[in-house]
Amino acid sequence: MRAFSVLLCLVAMAGCVRGKGPSQTLDNYGRDLKNHDFASAYDLMSSSFRGKVSREEYVRMMRDNPREVDETADRLRGKHGSMEVSAEFEYGLGDQMRLVQEDGRWRIATNPLQFYDQSSPKSALISFLRAYRLGRWDVMLRFVPNTYREKMDAKKMEAQFSGPSKDQMEALMSKLEANADEPITTRGNDARMAYGEHFEVKFVKEDGVWKLKDLD
Repeated sequence: MRAFSVLLCLVAMAGCVRGKGPSQTLDNYGRDLKNHDFASAYDLMSSSFRGKVSREEYVRMMRDNPREVDETADRLRGKHGSMEVSAEFEYGLGDQMRLVQEDGRWRIATNPLQFYDQSSPKSALISFLRAYRLGRWDVMLRFVPNTYREKMDAKKMEAQFSGPSKDQMEALMSKLEANADEPITTRGNDARMAYGEHFEVKFVKEDGVWKLKDLD
């Protein structure tokens, strides 16, 4: 269990600094931007944001982009209507559980049945790693590109990952797990993720889902 953070839609900020509730915080933030009171606006940002961006950096960025600041202020102030307050719970391997607040209670909004998501290169990688750890060789076949699928079945997949090369494959998969958050570059139906010193995962999108073409 690595992190738990409450996220407000549109802007991540601390909602209890001034006023009550997220709507009031957004109004205060929009007013500060409109008045170019960037020091006060910075105080409304979350502690995680302030840990990454100093007050000086924030103020300088805002002053360098006056048109964008004014446009953001106009869109924020008094125009947010109903608001959804959400939270994300990160629990390893890049997995996140999203929660929303309904009628004063927190409820899970993430689809709990989607264990092996292939909607993006990263989700495909995480799903592939999960299938490997659970020994779901049949599921791992879903991530094999069509070009190689005819030559592969669940038994061959198991032999490849738990046969004579088991230790080598375990080292490779462990390295992938440790680098699952590395940035992925996507171009059309192809994607790549560099990891380690000279390794690279290649992805391909086929039949509307992402698959892993090469792991190293």
